[in-house]
Amino acid sequence: MSWVVDTCIVIDVLQDTSEHSEASITLLDSMPPKSLVLCPVSFVELAPSFFGDVAHQRKFLDSVGIAYEERWQRDDTLYAHAAWQRQTASRRAGKAPRRPMADILIGAFAMRHDGLITRNPVDFASVFPSLAIRVP
Repeated sequence: MSWVVDTCIVIDVLQDTSEHSEASITLLDSMPPKSLVLCPVSFVELAPSFFGDVAHQRKFLDSVGIAYEERWQRDDTLYAHAAWQRQTASRRAGKAPRRPMADILIGAFAMRHDGLITRNPVDFASVFPSLAIRVP
C-alpha cells in the first residue's frame, strides 16, 4: 500500500530551507519506492506554492516520488462524513477547536492507505483515532 503525504510535508520539501525541511526530507527518503501518495485535496492546496503552474507542480512531485493521480473514492467520502460529524459534535461541546475541512478530507483519504505523514498529528488523531501517523 502507500502512505499519504500531508500538504505541510510537501511544502517543507519544496522550501528546503524551513526549520522542518531536513526532517521531512529524511522521512520521505526513508520510505520504500512508490509508497507515497498525495490526496487530491493536497494537490489543490499546493497550487499557490507553484503559482498555479500544474506542470511544474507535477514535475516536482514526480521528482520527489509522490504519486498524485489517485482518485477520491466512495469510502473516502464515508470516512470524511463520519469524521466531520465527530469533529462538529466535539467542537459544539467545547471539546475541540475548529478544524479546516481540508484536514478532514486528507485524513479520510489516508484511512484507506497505510497512514498519514504529517507534522500535525494531534489535528488528525483526534478525529481519526485509528489512523496510523508518522511524524518527521
